[in-house]
Amino acid sequence: MPNMRYVILQLNDKLQYVEMPSDYAYQLSALNLRLNKEISKLTTPDKPDLPLAVAECDNLDLLQESAETVSGLDYINELERTFASLDEIHYPLISLLTEIRALQAQLEQWYEEEAV
Repeated sequence: MPNMRYVILQLNDKLQYVEMPSDYAYQLSALNLRLNKEISKLTTPDKPDLPLAVAECDNLDLLQESAETVSGLDYINELERTFASLDEIHYPLISLLTEIRALQAQLEQWYEEEAV
């Protein structure tokens, strides 16, 4: 069984639990913090609401039936779609998309290797 970590994200009063391969959890947290830092620099009026990474942990026991984990690959795929759809002409959005897509490619490869 692969070693997983959980990145806990918060948007307002809602928590999201992203299950990541342990070797990549830190990358997701760092990417999230960078995106939150850079989002204010975007000039597009339709900036996405980004949760903030608030914690990482090795084990996660969810105590509410409504709470669920999200696959890291599913999360990063949605993040990529969100940023790719932005109509940004002034801020170099391509650098943020490059970082998102680099982690996306690493996760895709990890999941392919683990599925074997």
